[in-house]
Amino acid sequence: MSFDHFFKNQLEQLKQDGNYRYFADLERKTGKFPQATNHFNGGTRDVTVWCSNDYLGMGQHPAVIAAMQEAVGRCGTGAGGTRNISGTNHDHLLLEAELADLHGKEAALLFTSGYVSNWTTLATLGAKIPNAVILSDSENHASMIEGIRHSKAEKMIWAHNDVEDLDRKLTACGDRPKIVAFESVYSMDGDIAPIAAILDVCEKHGALTYLDEVHAVGMYGPRGGGISEREGLAHRVDIIEGTLGKAFGCVGGYITGSEAMCDFIRSFGSGFIFTTALPPAVAAAARTSIAHLKTSSVERMGQRAQVARLRAGLDKAGIPHLANDSHIVPVMIKDAVKTKMLADYLMDSFGIYVQPINYPTVPKGTERLRFTPSPLHSDADVDHLVAALSELWKQCAVSHVAA
Repeated sequence: MSFDHFFKNQLEQLKQDGNYRYFADLERKTGKFPQATNHFNGGTRDVTVWCSNDYLGMGQHPAVIAAMQEAVGRCGTGAGGTRNISGTNHDHLLLEAELADLHGKEAALLFTSGYVSNWTTLATLGAKIPNAVILSDSENHASMIEGIRHSKAEKMIWAHNDVEDLDRKLTACGDRPKIVAFESVYSMDGDIAPIAAILDVCEKHGALTYLDEVHAVGMYGPRGGGISEREGLAHRVDIIEGTLGKAFGCVGGYITGSEAMCDFIRSFGSGFIFTTALPPAVAAAARTSIAHLKTSSVERMGQRAQVARLRAGLDKAGIPHLANDSHIVPVMIKDAVKTKMLADYLMDSFGIYVQPINYPTVPKGTERLRFTPSPLHSDADVDHLVAALSELWKQCAVSHVAA
């Protein structure tokens, strides 16, 4: 078998289907977010980034940058090993304490990414709890799905945000140990789970609750603890998982919960045990970002204002977008080729960078442009985006597809 021939054929099929992923060569500019330099065809151009998960621009915050620089000078670059082999740095412990406090939990545990924290925790719980069954929302992130699959525990999928379906499936599980995994803000449609109703059903059946708050931490609640904090429900959730790589502007993932649960995952989770620890400088920067957002609402309020401005502009221009109560603004194209074409036009003609969202990130026929306004996008940036979309909408005749 010619392996390269196989690889090339599969890649060519992706391109023909419009699902091949092209990566923009971007260079972020300190203090200039959301502006960036795009390197292409041997040259450069300035672009405005409209799809960053650095939702609040905290990756450019002077205090966060200073904390990372100070820690590099104090500790050097890498952690030096896994947490078990010399890699546990005092900055890791300080960050875990900050995260536990953020969610009102006894303890927290750091991972190298949100993907790894989901994968490791769900895989470990499902594998180690005898006869466990994991009930997963149908729209859960790939990291949760992979963790559940790897656990080899029985899996039940309940209809997205459908509390009645969850209740029926929990009833069918009988007295077995039950784990319910779901998200607060779903990243592609931007919809928000009915957490209180889900918790009511889970408590009724004695199920362990696992809530992914990666798209909500820093963004919601009086201290940035997520939707569960905003709705006064964090104390009822057994395990809250989050990321340092989105609203907190750094990198890494974590779980929070009881001291026994965190120690259990620390002791049995292969994705934690065998992975080099986060650099101390990352931990120091993340702790600074979290501490800042616990007391500052300026960034959150500014972000919400720009989301509202963008939605109002799209409405006025007649450009359909999914209605939701979150910070995510999906403009539905429903065609992979047209989505890529629009993204290219926006970059080439208007200096606007947005990554097309195609299969397998979203189902075929639901392709979209996913915009994430930040408090650092100016009114002029928003108006320029709306004007560019309006012009291209007419030129490309996509309105009948997205309606």
